[in-house]
Amino acid sequence: MEAQHLKGTLLIAGQEAQGTQAAIQAINPATNEKMEPAYLGGSKEHVNQAAAAAWQAFDQYRQTDPETRASFLEAIADEILALGDTLVQRAVAESGLPQGRIEGERGRTMGQLRMFAGVVRAGKYLDVRIDPAMPERAPLPRNDLRLQYIPLGPVAVFGASNFPLAFSVAGGDTASALAAGCPVIVKAHSAHPGTAELIGRAITTAAEKTGMPAGVFSLIYGSGREVGSALVEHPSIKAVGFTGSRSGGVALMNIAAARKEPIPVYAEMSSINPVFLMPNKLATQAEAVGKGFVGSLVMGAGQFCTNPGLVVTLNGEGSDTFINTVASEVAQQGTQTMLTPGIYQAYCEGVDKLASNSGVELVGKGSDSDAPNQCQAHVFKTSAEAFLADTSMEDEVFGSTSLIIQCANLDEYKAVAEHLEGQLTATIQMTDEDVEAVRGLLPVLERKAGRILCNAYPTGVEVCHAMVHGGPFPATSDSRTTSVGSAAIDRFVRPVCYQDLPVALQPAAIQDANPLNVPQLLDGKVQ
Repeated sequence: MEAQHLKGTLLIAGQEAQGTQAAIQAINPATNEKMEPAYLGGSKEHVNQAAAAAWQAFDQYRQTDPETRASFLEAIADEILALGDTLVQRAVAESGLPQGRIEGERGRTMGQLRMFAGVVRAGKYLDVRIDPAMPERAPLPRNDLRLQYIPLGPVAVFGASNFPLAFSVAGGDTASALAAGCPVIVKAHSAHPGTAELIGRAITTAAEKTGMPAGVFSLIYGSGREVGSALVEHPSIKAVGFTGSRSGGVALMNIAAARKEPIPVYAEMSSINPVFLMPNKLATQAEAVGKGFVGSLVMGAGQFCTNPGLVVTLNGEGSDTFINTVASEVAQQGTQTMLTPGIYQAYCEGVDKLASNSGVELVGKGSDSDAPNQCQAHVFKTSAEAFLADTSMEDEVFGSTSLIIQCANLDEYKAVAEHLEGQLTATIQMTDEDVEAVRGLLPVLERKAGRILCNAYPTGVEVCHAMVHGGPFPATSDSRTTSVGSAAIDRFVRPVCYQDLPVALQPAAIQDANPLNVPQLLDGKVQ
């Protein structure tokens, strides 16, 4: 479909529907020009229609065999690829992100769909456990007990602003929910509705080609809170996937908790991703670390959930070299277009808040520009004492801005770490001589973060089996889960135990014959 032929309609259970509420219109952040078409928002009635269709499709979809469901996921990836330059050009125009970034994100989106197809085929996520009957056991016999995980039900997914492909309509939340056997209703992000429509039509086409029930997927737009609230409140919705602001995530959590049947909200929200520069690393490699840090900070205008917004250093010559290097490197950075005018405005407010803080000093900033919505990189510094006394310094600034904390000793490193809220990541820059110093810090970081990096920078999240993109609140709403990696499927399933169920009624995965050839834990032993 050519971009000029976008229809601006909702997609409900395979059918187009015209919105009735206030219109959404994408804005090209590089020019501030509105883009056609306008997308009329959905209503509670549209949510009801999509939820009813999802519920009707649920039992049929969740009982699809692994190969059929995996083929559906792979078909979505194929249809996304078939969109070609039309998708790339629209996403670039709506986000202000460069073409290479969008092409890479498209590859990641297709890759995670195909990864979850492999997860479905492997069947390990079902976590099958069989404890056969022991009728002769004394003093009491044991019943035949069999466990497998089943899908929760229809899932509401909220598209993210900063990843128009990989965390949006066909992103990780959608891919993992569909893999689990859950129909999905997506609320498109208002920043890139055309991109959302293109991807939504790709999913709809894939569903038709692979014979999925129509209600397996719907796409709804909404400019205010009505659609989002109605989705989370609807009794047919059994879980929510969200990537966005802390205020937005907490609002959805509160709605979900207030339901007659509370449901889980898996929200990825706020993180400043501290980087700890250990003493010997500072003493021997401060310049290289400074250059690497700035490269990570300005990547994508800092619009990553894992952008390094905090750096902890030890006072001394190494720290001075690091700070001087950072100041020099930042001064050479040009501006970059931010995702939306709203995100740009919030960034400027965050920078101004730090700049006006009497306990904070500017280290350096990048060049400025008169073009619209341009992110000018900033780095500030403060003391550990001032940071620990002022919680506002811990507020996330979404963009290429970071705060350096200068510590008098390693005890202050630990005090800063203890003071921090939950994080997606914590990074350690170290040498072998720093091992003992890190040993004392590591337990704190394990309690604070979902991913701990060594001698790297947090920007960049690999889609693989071992990845964790999660962490304690406010990084996420549930520190036991991840939104990236194959373990993301665990968010959308729950265990069911079958006691003494006749073989004729047993789900295929828990049968002794194991026709699906999935892993089984038989009487405590892996088969």
